[in-house]
Amino acid sequence: MALGYFNYPMPANEPVLNYAKGSKEKEVLKATLKELKSQELDIPMYIGGKEVRTGNKRSIHPPHEIQHTLGYFHTGDASHIQQAIDAALAARESWSSVSWENRANIFLKAADLIATKYRSYMNGTTMLGQSKNAYQAEIDSACELIDFLRFNVHFLSEIYRQQPISSPGIHNRMEYRPLEGFVLAVTPFNFTAIGGNLPTSAAMCGNVVVWKPANTQVYSAQMFMRILQEAGLPDGVINLVYADGPVIGDVCFNHPDFAGVHFTGSTGVFNQMWKTIGENMNKYKSYPRIVGETGGKDFVLAHKSADADVLATALLRGAFEFQGQKCSAASRAYIPSNLAAAVKEKLVAGVKSFKMGSVEDFTNFISAVIDERSFDKIKSYIDNAKKDANASVWVGGECDKSKGYFIQPTIIEAKKADYVTMCEEIFGPVLTVYIYDENKFEETLELVNATSPYALTGSIIAHDRLAVELATVKLRNAAGNFYINDKPTGAVVGQQPFGGARASGTNDKAGSILNLYRWLSARTIKETFNPPTDYRYPFLSEE
Repeated sequence: MALGYFNYPMPANEPVLNYAKGSKEKEVLKATLKELKSQELDIPMYIGGKEVRTGNKRSIHPPHEIQHTLGYFHTGDASHIQQAIDAALAARESWSSVSWENRANIFLKAADLIATKYRSYMNGTTMLGQSKNAYQAEIDSACELIDFLRFNVHFLSEIYRQQPISSPGIHNRMEYRPLEGFVLAVTPFNFTAIGGNLPTSAAMCGNVVVWKPANTQVYSAQMFMRILQEAGLPDGVINLVYADGPVIGDVCFNHPDFAGVHFTGSTGVFNQMWKTIGENMNKYKSYPRIVGETGGKDFVLAHKSADADVLATALLRGAFEFQGQKCSAASRAYIPSNLAAAVKEKLVAGVKSFKMGSVEDFTNFISAVIDERSFDKIKSYIDNAKKDANASVWVGGECDKSKGYFIQPTIIEAKKADYVTMCEEIFGPVLTVYIYDENKFEETLELVNATSPYALTGSIIAHDRLAVELATVKLRNAAGNFYINDKPTGAVVGQQPFGGARASGTNDKAGSILNLYRWLSARTIKETFNPPTDYRYPFLSEE
């Protein structure tokens, strides 16, 4: 029984710690990294609140130090996915009946645990497991994840407050039910915060979840799962499983209680999911919600009035932070001819100044890419560019996987606007630039809009306000997150809701109220206080 109306006001964004020399947070984080490296974890799946170990184990190694073993995780098969679904459905009725304030407070407590007791552990597991430097880990696995949890509680409380009007003699109300069934959350390696948000945003709405993280994110995912348990998440509400994608899909997408998928990953995988779900529609109790954020070929367009230092900084940070492995990373740049020489000089000098190596050395700006498969793919693009007459490598291009998956940040100049690295998603530390005639800005706008099937992020760098206005209008559909005089990365929860359209996904804006509507099913209830007792309406009478 609800005994009051509970208010969760708009939170403030979690402050970003700076890990400066001599700071307490730097001391604590270094000690945590040392502690984590001193042990080998035996990581189970979590199904129905129980730790499940299969004996079929895969090892976890830091991408920047592949000879070191952080631990092993137990992989499952179709039977374990079925167990996870069964556990979720068994928990569904009780979880959906839990009062909103008690549901909300689980996730608020988890946020506080991350902000305090476990901050260094969320950051440490992300740094070692995904090769993020301290700052990139802090803004992701601490601040963004905390913000997702706190802001989603606020947004959901705002949804619950939205009620229909009532007329005399009638009371109307709206219930926001969870979906009827279970939600599958499939999460990527590159953001620990996404790994946490996709299952919890659905669960917060009263849904039960089967969560499959990328194998390369298991190390930090299991840390977050343990925090959720400590925060009081009931057994079976979120079930963390490790299995091959096709196995997960085969079991979940053929189940009659499949109610939705919350996905971040490749466009190809998402397209296959959508196709499979469509083919299986006759099996489901209801139409599943399909929510996905997929690929990107994110652009930076500079106008001839741009400041060369602003442009160079936006590209150096936007293209190469976290080794270019952000969905939003600057991957293609259009530079006007009047700025080309100056910007090239600054970019080359910037890349040469980067330090690359282990994340445990806090002076390193760049570390390794996520795994050997990614390394080989990125290297193939660079190798082809080195010998292609339509491209020239300005700087970088060295690749070495003897100790870790290290790829030197690379800048390619494309001689043709449709050169392959201007068009295809690479997902690594590779930036391709195209130099255009400074007097052909409008033609270049059309080029930017038409070159890629994606529409995730993009930015315009310009001093001329009319150029900013023109780009904002002409590129309206080219990016779901558009930036003016800034890099196209770094969206903050509550400030820049994130998501793109076209081949970049369903644009359901993680970190906003829009996303939460997808995990709710509304029921309108009308109560009439004085119901009619005769079918006849007044208009029927002639006298």
